[in-house]
Amino acid sequence: MANWKKILVAVDETATAEQALRYVGEVISSPAGLQISLLYIYPEPSAAQVQNGLDVRDYQLQRDAAGQQILARSHDILASYGIPAEQITSICRMATSETISKTILQVQADGEYGTVVVGKRGVSKAEEFLFGSISNTMVRNSRGFAVLVVG
Repeated sequence: MANWKKILVAVDETATAEQALRYVGEVISSPAGLQISLLYIYPEPSAAQVQNGLDVRDYQLQRDAAGQQILARSHDILASYGIPAEQITSICRMATSETISKTILQVQADGEYGTVVVGKRGVSKAEEFLFGSISNTMVRNSRGFAVLVVG
């Protein structure tokens, strides 16, 4: 397993490389001002599910409850690294009429987050072609913020 405390920053003579350096310097040098928002998004039920009698409100309540458990566990993981509770917030929402990727991008824009961290799920090339990939969508649409993809 890689050492997560060792950071590799690829640089060249471009302004974007300098911006990457400034990003790393800012994040690493000032953890006291750091704010972390944990985001859990679940998909909207399909039209077929609703037509088959799914109660959307019950669905939301169940998914919200599951999301809160995931967020609580995630909060505990960050707290185990010494991050104070007041620096961690949680957001749970349904991706209504849009993809999970678009919802993440909307939350990023609304909250003016400078960094978005996503995990790389490891979908097959066929799945990625058909359905897209959250991490690829985030990287393609990152303008004015950093995207960290953890694989």
